[in-house]
Amino acid sequence: MKKASLFTMVILLIVVMGLSGCGGGNKEKTSNNQPAKTNESKGSKDTATKTEPKKVIFWTFVDAHQKFYESMADSWNESHPDEQIALEATTIPYDDMHTKLLLALQSGVGAPDLVDIEQSKFPNFMKGKPQLVSLNDILEPELGNIVKSRVDIYSKDGTYYGIDYHVGATVMYYNKEILDQAGVNADDIKLWSDMETAGKQVLEKTGKPMITFEGNGNWSWWPAISQQGSDQVDADGNVTVDNPINVKTMEFFQKLVKEGVAAVAPGAGHDTEEYFGYMDSGSAASVFMPFWFMNRFTDHIPDLKGKVIIRPMPAWEEGGNRSAGMGGTATSITNQTKEEALLKKFLSYAKLSKEGNIQIWKQLGFDPIRTDVWTDPAMKEANKFTDYFGNDIFDTLISVKDEIAPVNIREKSPEVFDAVRNKAMPEIFKDLKDPAQVLKDVQASLK
Repeated sequence: MKKASLFTMVILLIVVMGLSGCGGGNKEKTSNNQPAKTNESKGSKDTATKTEPKKVIFWTFVDAHQKFYESMADSWNESHPDEQIALEATTIPYDDMHTKLLLALQSGVGAPDLVDIEQSKFPNFMKGKPQLVSLNDILEPELGNIVKSRVDIYSKDGTYYGIDYHVGATVMYYNKEILDQAGVNADDIKLWSDMETAGKQVLEKTGKPMITFEGNGNWSWWPAISQQGSDQVDADGNVTVDNPINVKTMEFFQKLVKEGVAAVAPGAGHDTEEYFGYMDSGSAASVFMPFWFMNRFTDHIPDLKGKVIIRPMPAWEEGGNRSAGMGGTATSITNQTKEEALLKKFLSYAKLSKEGNIQIWKQLGFDPIRTDVWTDPAMKEANKFTDYFGNDIFDTLISVKDEIAPVNIREKSPEVFDAVRNKAMPEIFKDLKDPAQVLKDVQASLK
């Protein structure tokens, strides 16, 4: 009896243990295939959490460039939650920034991650082994979509080190109100000889000069010689200041000044407050400057809104170039950054993508280096530039697309630029000295 009772208890125990085991198995299965709500909520929260932003130091010497990159960083962060950027941008005075950058790169300490370097200063950073990061991997796939010369000037031995904001195509800015008073049609000015003829008519009818030249700058010299395939230095870096084309060009321009067809800009430059006031009062009929000069009109010469039209430069001969790519600032990545891969992606996003190039136009008023956006409908959308100049701005740019002559930027360039600005232009335009002799003297001083 006792044996039977013991057997029965053992059987019951086995059954209970079996049931308990099945219950545990079902609970584990449910946990694996259908996560509990607490785990699901935790997983969802983790997925939505953005990664810790990577600190990026950016230096520039142009406040508008700082605002552009801050805008692009915000846009980047919205669309790249797993690659966040904490941009710390600073605008530093032009000379101070370039000097500070050069010292930081030479010492190996204190350089920013990302930096703007102006075109005429760039050769200083190409001496010896550049302390900048190669951008070939992001640039080479886009070379068919951009104006290649605008990145070639920031290269050395086949390696690209910077990406420009713009093409800097030089155009004519005509005060149509003055031309109308003189009975001159800007579209009839095809050659520089036409400019002289039209200028004499404007002077006679209105008493105003047709055009202005800088007395201590490069913009009334460099585009004009570049149009003709000349330059201040050649492709090998040799100084060519006094070559025949350059001399002939400056003799012609000085002649216009002596005739009263041209005037020397008040303040001696086109980027001075004196000049802005002069043009704002309608004192001259035109000026040729790069495309980026548009924002000088919108921001500093408000009274000419609706009166200025943009047209190609006159050619020097039939079929000649009607523009030249001038000025520029490259954005580069320094070799002291710890975020090279991320910055290449961001730089490509800001300066090589279609949307980035459209934003360069919308925010900065520049002619973007990516030419396929020039025909994009966004380029005709209303903004402060179309309100000022009309919505045919890019029609002019497209018409000279294949006539934007490249320039040479070499190691000697900064020294040459300074000599032209500080000696050649003042003596030719202000002192009216013989251009051939002036350019010969400058050439001799640079050898």
